[in-house]
Amino acid sequence: MTDSRVTSLLSAPGNSAPSVPDLSTVSAALRLASRAPSVHNTQPWRWVYDGTRLHLYRDTDRQLTTTDPRGRQQVISCGAMLHHVRTALAAEGWHTDTVRLPDPIRPDLLATVTFRRWPDPPDGVTERAGVIERRRTDRLPLRAPEGLPDLLHAARMLVHPHDLELDVLDESARPRVAAASDQAAALRRYDMEYQTELHWWSGHSSTPEGVPADALASAAESARVDVGRSFPPGSPSARRGDLDDHARLLVLSTAADSTAEWLHTGEALSVLLLECTAGGLATCALTHITELPSGRTTLAGLLPKSGVPQVVVRVGTAPDGGDAITPTPRRPLAEFLTVRR
Repeated sequence: MTDSRVTSLLSAPGNSAPSVPDLSTVSAALRLASRAPSVHNTQPWRWVYDGTRLHLYRDTDRQLTTTDPRGRQQVISCGAMLHHVRTALAAEGWHTDTVRLPDPIRPDLLATVTFRRWPDPPDGVTERAGVIERRRTDRLPLRAPEGLPDLLHAARMLVHPHDLELDVLDESARPRVAAASDQAAALRRYDMEYQTELHWWSGHSSTPEGVPADALASAAESARVDVGRSFPPGSPSARRGDLDDHARLLVLSTAADSTAEWLHTGEALSVLLLECTAGGLATCALTHITELPSGRTTLAGLLPKSGVPQVVVRVGTAPDGGDAITPTPRRPLAEFLTVRR
């Protein structure tokens, strides 16, 4: 299946190193990067490798038409995998150059990636690539995060190139965010289309997509987390005892609200989550508060300067080291990668 041009480059006299990664390298990077988070674990991405470039498409068949009618969360999800892919390839010695939204008449084409040799990537990139498989979405109660100021300083530097703001909310703002979270759940409680979509994608344990039952919090566990999406309850359990949630709430916000900003949000979210994981912290990305205008208005009023809130991230310390959270399933590579000769 190796592209003919790749083969010729590898075998050409005098070429001591290939100018593009071979198919096995690309495949391994995509397989690892598919661990990226996505709304309801829909994994809404399609990739095409033509031997010289990688192309990222949004899979519109996987859009949550009721939860996410504009496709905002779908694009954020694709942006998270885009950054995961670039991180995984960098760790293998490949610098990636990305053109976002390269074709105005193909809104489903989100990015095109080309390659350059990068024999000595920074240690931070390699470290973030090394924790991709360890990262989990932790919906259980967390202790307060340790070392948060230093992590925030590093994370803001990493988020800045994507033109996003990263803010940590003061603890005094928590009741208002919790109220916005509760209001989002209340407004959706009797929305049958939303509930049908939610139940379709959650609570099943025999599929390579969606949120399995063992990744969901039980009713007792959810009651101790005041900011979180209201999923169907998982199996009865009381993991982490009587711990109430002391995670801090971080907000990623953009200056505008377009597809380009959504894609950058996903990339910034990826680097934030991986940096937290590398720092020993647990995370849970939340987009339900920003699905509805009322939640966005509440969050916007809590930010130090004007912006469009896109994602709330709970960050804390898992008392069990995160061992209570099992990895969610992922689709096989063949389902989301197409190779063109």
